[in-house]
Amino acid sequence: MRPASSRPILFLDVDGTLLPFGGPGMPVVPDAPASWTATTNPHLARVDRALGTLLTGLGCELMWATAWMHDANEVIAPLLGLPQLRVADLPAYDGDHGADNLQWKTKALVRIADGRPFVWIDDVIGHADRWWVELEHPGAALLHQVEPAVGVTSTDIATIAAWLRDLEPPVS
Repeated sequence: MRPASSRPILFLDVDGTLLPFGGPGMPVVPDAPASWTATTNPHLARVDRALGTLLTGLGCELMWATAWMHDANEVIAPLLGLPQLRVADLPAYDGDHGADNLQWKTKALVRIADGRPFVWIDDVIGHADRWWVELEHPGAALLHQVEPAVGVTSTDIATIAAWLRDLEPPVS
């Protein structure tokens, strides 16, 4: 196993990723952040509790990359059986995309990764984000987009696990 300082980072979004939204009877855009991040949010029942074990089993440094910021540790982590995770230092949320058509998190995640391999799981990742990461990040990166009405599935975890295995240097 890799030393902690060189383990890949797995950046975790919440809304539309760990917490699916949209679909029959569900809002397409989450409610006001204050009610969405509350432990009383009825949509939290859609969080797949099995994901915590699957995510920790990937061997990455898990880090929140979400507008929930520290609320993710208070609300989502306990549901998934996760410890308190580091929270990515993101700019203030001002819509999904800026004038450069990059997702609002993209530049910050590349800065935080600082050359380390990383996986970014999100429901909003576009061509501009992939292009930016390819040009600006010297390490390996997997930008894995999920369907917001479904969120992360075991198939997504298997795809990420396979990508991570390909990062491992061959044993001599």
